[in-house]
Amino acid sequence: MTDADAVPEPETDLKPTFDVEEASTLATRITENVERVIVGQSDAIEHILITLLARGHLLLEDVPGVGKTMLARSVATSLDGSFKRVQFTPDLLPSDVTGVSVFNQKTNEFEFQPGPVFANVVLGDEINRAPPKTQSSLLEVMEEQQVTVDGETHAVPEPFTVIATQNDVEPGRTYELPVAEIDRFMKKIRLGYPSETEETELLGRVAGEHPIDSLEPVASTEDVRRAQATVSQVTVREPVRSYVSRLAAYTRQHADLGVSPRGAIALVRASQARAVLNGRDYVVPDDVQTEIRSVWIHRVRTGGDRSASLIDEALDSVAVE
Repeated sequence: MTDADAVPEPETDLKPTFDVEEASTLATRITENVERVIVGQSDAIEHILITLLARGHLLLEDVPGVGKTMLARSVATSLDGSFKRVQFTPDLLPSDVTGVSVFNQKTNEFEFQPGPVFANVVLGDEINRAPPKTQSSLLEVMEEQQVTVDGETHAVPEPFTVIATQNDVEPGRTYELPVAEIDRFMKKIRLGYPSETEETELLGRVAGEHPIDSLEPVASTEDVRRAQATVSQVTVREPVRSYVSRLAAYTRQHADLGVSPRGAIALVRASQARAVLNGRDYVVPDDVQTEIRSVWIHRVRTGGDRSASLIDEALDSVAVE
């Protein structure tokens, strides 16, 4: 057979990234899909998408019943990837989260049985109901996207993000999250109660079949990976990097516990994702100022719970140069 007779190879799109407009359109498509289920939480949906595109993890803290779990599930369903839910309880063991090696009598060998962290989107429901030892089982996988069991390292799928919910109204029945784990969450947000109009619409939507039951994926995991690559290539010029560094230094000088270098990196990455959502391939100070509260609120420790006001003070005191 001659070259002329050869069957041509099918054309495939091997472009590793989206352009900024494509990535922004993807985020809009996911947002609109989630809003078919979730009413009045466009800001929260945007926070989750920024976290996902910036390769981070999100902590949702609020009272029970405001839709934390449903929001996380709706975002996961909008992506054509794997989704696992872990219900954190006082008797949950680390191996229940990461997986365990089981002896196979037929082969006389130990085989690794993956835990629920081996998914694209992992929902840790009421994470602070489990003791610190179990909570710490997420430290390695949240930072390095891998799990080590019995000396063997196992990579989790990409993209990978943890969305954890936290109950904040039963302090006597919950455990405080270790600082090392809190610092691994890119963002921490609250949902709050819906307005009267929003709640009325919500009640109408769930009166019959719940809309989550008919929600379909609108993006693939490959779409997300390409959008993540787009975000990682967004330009962060030296003046913006210096601005973030000076803001971080302000928190370290005026708080009991200031922002770590990991926190500064998280702010830069979230700002890159914010820039893409705004249709730009470069970060401006406004992106940093928009993202700083949700990225640093859980990282700054002050007496009298002044974290939010100290971040505002940093913004007022540190000039943009």
